[in-house]
Amino acid sequence: MASRHCFENPPALDPSCGGGEVVDDFGGQKAYVAGSVVLVSDAFGFEAPKLREIADKVASGGYFVVVPDFLHGDPYEPNNPNPLQWLQAHDPEKAFEEAKPVIAALKEKGMSTIGAAGYCWGAKVVAELAKAREIQAAVMSHPSLVTVDDIKVISEVRCPICVLGAEIDRFSPQELVKQFEQVLSANCAVAHFVKIFPGVTHGWAVRYSDDDEAAVKSAEEAFADMTGWFDKHLK
Repeated sequence: MASRHCFENPPALDPSCGGGEVVDDFGGQKAYVAGSVVLVSDAFGFEAPKLREIADKVASGGYFVVVPDFLHGDPYEPNNPNPLQWLQAHDPEKAFEEAKPVIAALKEKGMSTIGAAGYCWGAKVVAELAKAREIQAAVMSHPSLVTVDDIKVISEVRCPICVLGAEIDRFSPQELVKQFEQVLSANCAVAHFVKIFPGVTHGWAVRYSDDDEAAVKSAEEAFADMTGWFDKHLK
């Protein structure tokens, strides 16, 4: 289960934000299409402006980017008194099943190598896609719900994986992220990159204040790590 950090510093959702467009059916899901990468949101969904900014920037690097609405118009509300109930109603395993037709739709467009990046809640969806060999590269930023067993399977199937953790994260603490790294390092056949960002909290890569210079710098560094990983393993 996720910690309270998953729901802190919520974005102001805006259905009209971003330079791309919203399509009603991409692989059976409503999705924001910016421009072959699948971005999976955190609990605040695909209308988060910074998530769409990330999608636009990834697309500007030559990728076709899809941000599906796996929360089906029901993102977490900051004043929700029962986050556990919300999580139970939004199982990442269900989103994983819904992601498969999205991957298939990308393949129908002629894209043979597909990557996925997930934030917080979305990292679990990406883990399942990697385990099922649905994608060719994975990136997880401040992951929630991802276990050591998940990482073991990803290592076994040899999906290139990048894990970006926060120094201050009660649910995915440094100790857990370091366990991920130990598992991945034990298999020299799997490409991996694990990094813990100092001085940041859970959610920093996609939920930060533009007025916080240090936070912006860390988020930009995380973005560079993500796109660098995709450039290395998808192009």
